[in-house]
Amino acid sequence: QVQLVESGGGLVPPGGSMRLSCAVSGSIWKIFDMAWYRQPPGKERELLARISGGGSADYAESVKGRFTISRDNSRNTVYLQMDNLKPEDTAVYYCNADITVPTSRAKSAYWGQGTQVTVSP
Repeated sequence: QVQLVESGGGLVPPGGSMRLSCAVSGSIWKIFDMAWYRQPPGKERELLARISGGGSADYAESVKGRFTISRDNSRNTVYLQMDNLKPEDTAVYYCNADITVPTSRAKSAYWGQGTQVTVSP
């Protein structure tokens, strides 16, 4: 069974920084793209950043220049460094990964449980 476990959320003041981590564990054949999403209160989930296995990254305009996605393939972990945080960044943050497992080479999307990030004085 594949699990994505996020860590690093909490309360941060405006202008502050925070780093989220998401570790993938379980029976894994290969991890392809990894990504971070967020869901603000009362809104739909939105894609923030995506990174390929080779390290190529893309960002939503709302976070470009403030957020940085990275990954450590040796640890099956993806990170989201968030700088210059704003109150509108308050949301539940989710990691996502496209993974194949040994019993099936079909790629499937897996999600973390979500971690709350609150930006407030």
